[in-house]
Amino acid sequence: MKMKLFCLLTLAATTAYAQVTIGGPEYRLEKVGAAPAELAPSVAALLAKDGHRALTAAGKPSFEIWLRAEAPKGAPSGEENASFNTIPQGTLMAVVNFPAKWADRRGQTIKPGLYTLRYSLFPINGDHQGVAPQRDFYLLSPATDDADGAATPDFAALVAMSVKATGTPHPGVFSIWKPEPDEFKAGFHKEGEHDWVLSAKIGDLPVSVILIGQADH
Repeated sequence: MKMKLFCLLTLAATTAYAQVTIGGPEYRLEKVGAAPAELAPSVAALLAKDGHRALTAAGKPSFEIWLRAEAPKGAPSGEENASFNTIPQGTLMAVVNFPAKWADRRGQTIKPGLYTLRYSLFPINGDHQGVAPQRDFYLLSPATDDADGAATPDFAALVAMSVKATGTPHPGVFSIWKPEPDEFKAGFHKEGEHDWVLSAKIGDLPVSVILIGQADH
């Protein structure tokens, strides 16, 4: 099933930087070293040894991200409209650093700092119609409050963690999807008018996620 995304962060495992200009802003992706030392050891141990930094055309850091080194695996969940149905709810997938004020897909303000990204699905309750064809998202939580890399918090617990990042009743969200093999292109790309997607492989698992952009809903 072809997935059309709303979140910008298509994760790309590459040792050289990628530069893309498609109208609008221009970003350059470069390699960075290990994740910050202030991460909890059990979180840092799950991450790839190198990360990626996005720079603006003026050379200003936009964000840094460190992906999980290996793809997590679990029993098929049977969840409806799930792009990743073998990733357990609440699994740690990445760590991201925002050097300046940021915004999630809902336009919620995120303070500068270090955050974890954990996997979840938005609930089928009528509140998320039209958000995306797939229900997969990363939920953002302050790294200072997320010290157990092996933990898999349930949906309610993960939301409670994530609202600490937004300061609102709604968690910080970034839409993700699994690109089709013939569509996967590692790198940082613009999609649509204003979304930027980072695409890469976590182990052998291709993942795309929107980090820059804002949903219309």
